[in-house]
Amino acid sequence: MKIKNEQYKRFLRFLLSLTLILAQTLIFANVWLTWYNDEIVVPFVEKGNWFFYFVYAVVLTLFLNSFDGLKYGIFRRTNLITAQILATVSTLFVTYLQIVLLSAGYVSFVPLLYALLWDIVVIIAITFGGNWMLSKIFPSKKTLLIYDNYSPDVFLEKVSQRKDKFAIGELLHISVGIEKLEDTIRDYECVIIYDVHSEQRNKILKICFENDIRAYTTTKISDILVRGAESLHIFDTPLLLYRNVGLTIEQRFAKRLLDIVVSLLLLVLTSPIFLISAIAIKLYDGGPVFFRQERGTIGGRVFRIHKFRSMFVDSEKDGVVPTGENDPRVTPVGRILRATRMDELPQLIDILIGDMSLVGPRPERIEHMRLYSERIPEFAYRLKFRGGLTGLAQLYGKYNTAPYDKLQLDLMYIQNYSLLLDIKLILMTVKVMFMKESTEGFSKEECREINEKSKEEKES
Repeated sequence: MKIKNEQYKRFLRFLLSLTLILAQTLIFANVWLTWYNDEIVVPFVEKGNWFFYFVYAVVLTLFLNSFDGLKYGIFRRTNLITAQILATVSTLFVTYLQIVLLSAGYVSFVPLLYALLWDIVVIIAITFGGNWMLSKIFPSKKTLLIYDNYSPDVFLEKVSQRKDKFAIGELLHISVGIEKLEDTIRDYECVIIYDVHSEQRNKILKICFENDIRAYTTTKISDILVRGAESLHIFDTPLLLYRNVGLTIEQRFAKRLLDIVVSLLLLVLTSPIFLISAIAIKLYDGGPVFFRQERGTIGGRVFRIHKFRSMFVDSEKDGVVPTGENDPRVTPVGRILRATRMDELPQLIDILIGDMSLVGPRPERIEHMRLYSERIPEFAYRLKFRGGLTGLAQLYGKYNTAPYDKLQLDLMYIQNYSLLLDIKLILMTVKVMFMKESTEGFSKEECREINEKSKEEKES
């Protein structure tokens, strides 16, 4: 029954996605027939029109998938709506270019703006209605959380933010024994396994599998390495191949070519933002426009990153202090730049000259790298790739995400690298710029610890 319910839920998500795509395609079809078809060099007849609608639907679907805009019941409404609007704007832009190529003279984009307004109405209606329907038909699952040595308190705070998915009924320590765990698991719809060692975790997973109970588990470094392995069938014993060598020559060439082309294009397109930001920073306090800082990248190499200065001059004269929540050192101009992530734009220069890549692990400050590596020796694994402007850790984490979680996200990217993944993450970066929670700063306790570590290094 549980399996069937989950199949129904996936089917309803598919219907909601199909409804959204068909509704938006219908809006475009009306705009096309009313304003554009008669303006092109050779107006389309019935088959041509249907083909153009099909192309529109395909492009829209690709953008919706790239922005994660079809994950009803998984992401929050604001996340979905933001993704869907960005996907719609991207689709309309591509469609406008197609119409321009088909037309002999000037083509107005105003009708497509009308289409966008109607699309937004449809997006909001379907997203609110769809998520409401899914929450009523499939309420949050009664959940058991099993943990080991580490307290799950911080993790529980994250889980509590998604009461639409999880209803925590009980916490059990692994020490109660496998028999007690098995009896308790059968009373729940869902199990979360938090930081449990592999031997016990495997037993719990098998119990969940046998009883058709959904299971979530936090990851270990070894889990991520396994996910990136290649299955081989050289003989009748299955093998997993771990290459562990980073990118191939072909991948390096393709990645570098993408970096050069996109960074050049973005530098041209964002040049007005560069100019406005530079003037605003200079007018506010007369200090330098750019802020240079040492960061670590591939192989441990150190380079000086470019950023728009968002803090007062000499804000770190008393030591290295990460930006905290409501940090008084941030200027009014800097607050805007940080909120929109525009302070990162000058890193396009670093990408163009080869110090960084568009996508990759975030290049950390040298002080942070030393501190994190002391705690987590595996943190150096991130240095198999060139540091990136964006990446999994930057998109799905926050500024103050725990180092171990950042490491896991970066390793997921490294182990699953592909050019298509890079393109998707570049598109997703646009979406994340609109999500406020991704810019949260470090807590006061974290700032104090890093500052003390920096002072110790200076004194030694």
